[in-house]
Amino acid sequence: MSIKETNLQKNTIEGRTNRLLVICVDRDDDIGKAGVITPIVGRNACIDAAQRLALEDPEDADSNSIFAAVKTYEDLVSKGYQAEVILVSGTENRGVEADEKIVLQVKSVMEKYTANGAVIVSDGEDDESVIPIIQNVLPIVSVRRVVMRASRSVEYSYAVFGRYLKAIAFDSKYSKFFLGVPGILLLIGGIATVLGMTREIFAVLVSILGGAFLIRAFDVDRAWSHWVKPTPAGFIRIFTMVTGILLILVSIPSGLGAINPEIITAKTDILKMATDKVVVGTFVSGMLPFLWMGVGSMFGGSLLSSWFKGSIRSITDILRIVVLITLYPIVLQFTTIMTHNESPFTLLPPLLLGLAVILISASLLFRRYRRKKGGEVLSE
Repeated sequence: MSIKETNLQKNTIEGRTNRLLVICVDRDDDIGKAGVITPIVGRNACIDAAQRLALEDPEDADSNSIFAAVKTYEDLVSKGYQAEVILVSGTENRGVEADEKIVLQVKSVMEKYTANGAVIVSDGEDDESVIPIIQNVLPIVSVRRVVMRASRSVEYSYAVFGRYLKAIAFDSKYSKFFLGVPGILLLIGGIATVLGMTREIFAVLVSILGGAFLIRAFDVDRAWSHWVKPTPAGFIRIFTMVTGILLILVSIPSGLGAINPEIITAKTDILKMATDKVVVGTFVSGMLPFLWMGVGSMFGGSLLSSWFKGSIRSITDILRIVVLITLYPIVLQFTTIMTHNESPFTLLPPLLLGLAVILISASLLFRRYRRKKGGEVLSE
């Protein structure tokens, strides 16, 4: 057993606190297991209570705390202090009732023994949580923590682990992932076992688990909750997002329809078709209009939402649309090079023109923002 002392406050009279009250705190009322009723006042009474608790539960560390409080009391007396030692306890459920009970017991002792300072003796952080409460009744000059050498790291690890378990079980921010996803998997697995479909359901369980990991990894759930808020801006985002997804999906058959059917018939090998630059160029040029309209619809919805809210993100949204527009002729010219074997240098004019448009647009937008905000710099 080791005792660690931390000075918290000194209330001195002529250089020293002359009347001290050594308080051993048992917040969860372990002493009640031995049939002891607190407060216990005096050296002999505290030793008797500690012995009864040690006989009732030899593994309980509170008996060591009581002996440490008696030892502290004896040390103070030997140094010339006027001191008294007491044992106070709370309730088994801790909480407000336990703290209120401890304060009442300290006040009842002080009616008979007047002290101008207290020394708190405890066996852990839970008991020490009542320090601010006792300090409102009596100034605390020192705190002594009694920890079993073999159990200190275990006690701290248990406390941290308990906090994480409590957060997982009761905090909806964590429980819906750490409890909800395993719960769904177990429920589906149980139903599949009853129906005799264990082999088929394995793929479903793996897919659900993989989807849950992806959603949490990329914050899809938070982004979705942000997008579907029941506000005008939220409805605009939903509409433009659905429209954009549909247009992007439509772009795939549009690209396939642009490919010459004779080429598809002649080349039955999918790998050869995917590496044929004419086929790839034709496919991209065919899907390009609908693909760009779909992405532009999403960017436009974000722009309208930011505009209605008066957010500075509207500047970023405008730049996204400008970049999207300037990229269209560049990608279109790239597909022309692939399908008609034109010179790669024909790609330079749209590249330079697009770069100039982006630089001019960014300069105008940021200058307008700085003028509106008094010279502040936009940071995203």
